[in-house]
Amino acid sequence: MTSSPPAEPQGRVRRSRIDSRIGDGIFFNLSRGSGILLLVIMAAIAGFLAYRSWLAVSKDQANFFTTFEWSPDAAKPVFGIAVLAFGTIVSAVIAMAIAVPVAIGIALFISHYAPRRIAQPFAYLVDLLAAVPSIVYGLWGVLFLVPHMAGLTAWMDQYLGWTYVFKQTQVGVSPRNLFTVGVLLAIMILPIITAVTREVFRQVPRAHEEAALALGATRWEMIRTAVLPFGRPGIISASMLGLGRALGETIAVATVLSTSSVLSLHVLDLGGGTFAQNIALKFGEAMPFGRDALMASGLVLFVITLVVNGAARLIIARRKEYSGANA
Repeated sequence: MTSSPPAEPQGRVRRSRIDSRIGDGIFFNLSRGSGILLLVIMAAIAGFLAYRSWLAVSKDQANFFTTFEWSPDAAKPVFGIAVLAFGTIVSAVIAMAIAVPVAIGIALFISHYAPRRIAQPFAYLVDLLAAVPSIVYGLWGVLFLVPHMAGLTAWMDQYLGWTYVFKQTQVGVSPRNLFTVGVLLAIMILPIITAVTREVFRQVPRAHEEAALALGATRWEMIRTAVLPFGRPGIISASMLGLGRALGETIAVATVLSTSSVLSLHVLDLGGGTFAQNIALKFGEAMPFGRDALMASGLVLFVITLVVNGAARLIIARRKEYSGANA
């Protein structure tokens, strides 16, 4: 007849429970403090930008939102964000339109099509692209991409010029335009979107995929019915990460884009500007009032980023039934 193991003393059990409660309390307070600290930092940034922006906008002699010119240090300050807002949004939209479909395709190839001996090195190569500094992308863009974009822009002007957007009115100039910037930004944000999307696709329950295949679905039908619905919130989140970088990219855009205060709907024409590029190029030479004006443009970029991320959160919340949490 075997004897039962000796019971632990009640004092030791009680002490263990007290230690656990103390640890839980410390962890809870640290977590809550971290969240509060983040909110305080965000509020401090917003308050600082709002105050400096008010100092500048209150003395602006033109409409801040519709003026094309940027001359805050003139005798009569005149500056506006129309060209900057247009260039920032257009270049980001072009980058997203190119990068998101390609990133989804690469992520699907790595997670569901490529053999393991190919998928792992390929995934590592894609992740490595995310570590390349912005200045390297900028130098590559101005020395390699811009000269090789001349043929593509000419082709787009010839066959897509009827759309007005891709009509090139400045013939024979270097293609340092918003479209080239959009292509460069697409290459820069591609690794971020691909890496996050790939990991989301790998989290799809194996039972969902096997059930689709057991019902007679092809590989593509299985991906369309089981993988993509499950990964949709993750794709949106990855796209927002990429969009955030595209909106705030500075050095690469400043290196490639030829700045101009003219707002043109022809994305193949020379010129344009973005918020981040304008701040980087003008901050060093700006007077104190000019720096306040740059802070005002930075506040607009800050608000745009918050609105985009907030919209993404709403979309994800509405589609949370696809996340697999209730599966």
